[in-house]
Amino acid sequence: MIGTLYILASAICFGSMAIFARMAYASGVDVPTLLLLRFTTAAVLMWILLLAKKEKLPSRKGLIMLIAMGAIGYAGQSFSYFTALTLASAGLVALLLYTYPAIVAILSRLVFRHPLTWIQILAVGISLAGSILIIGKAGDGKPLGIFFGLLAAFIYSVYILTGSRFPKDVTPITSTTVIASSAAVTYAGVVSVKGFHPPMTATGWIALMAIAVVCTVLAILFFFEGLKRVGPVRASVFSTIEPVFTVILAAMVLNESITLVRVLGGALIVCAVILLARESALTAE
Repeated sequence: MIGTLYILASAICFGSMAIFARMAYASGVDVPTLLLLRFTTAAVLMWILLLAKKEKLPSRKGLIMLIAMGAIGYAGQSFSYFTALTLASAGLVALLLYTYPAIVAILSRLVFRHPLTWIQILAVGISLAGSILIIGKAGDGKPLGIFFGLLAAFIYSVYILTGSRFPKDVTPITSTTVIASSAAVTYAGVVSVKGFHPPMTATGWIALMAIAVVCTVLAILFFFEGLKRVGPVRASVFSTIEPVFTVILAAMVLNESITLVRVLGGALIVCAVILLARESALTAE
């Protein structure tokens, strides 16, 4: 139950990013600069926390895994996602991204021989159906846009599975610190080529700080705390609660409408979460 709550808290933090990002974009910041400031701020905060807690960095194996997850995983997933948005509709890209629970389940079975119960398979299907209903009309997209959308989902799936195989000396604090730092270095290189375009308003900076603290530091910390408790398949399904919270927050902050179809989609995702949570409880008993 604790692991489930951590993943749900992480999904809520990630789900608020779309709202904060829209506020930041309205202030004139571009994507590379936003991601540079996001990960740099998160890295600074995490290094302060790591030093305050007097935690040590992991051994060489764990450190290499974390650097790769940040510099390649997080950076690559973000690049693929935002590139897909320039070649396909936002609805189609979102729909492609939320295929990741199914990809996680398949890779978990093929690569790690993780046993899949019929409840887990059913929950993956239900969560995918719920995501489709929430996202709505997919729209059109070029083949290259579809490719990058699926690539974003695949990279995120590998990221989740890699996070489930950390050595014992890797803690949520050290993992978040190194991943954020590595991603920041990658986007520093991108910004050095494309130019630095920071927010032009106070609201934009506040939104950017919220992205760094809530949608990055807290989101990643909560996710890894939950991942080590519930495993990759359950974590990926629980994370699909993210668009449910995004829709609710968009209605509250941006006055976007909530349709009956979206309510049904959210209900399906909640059902999938409850189904897996109940299975976890029965297993523990």
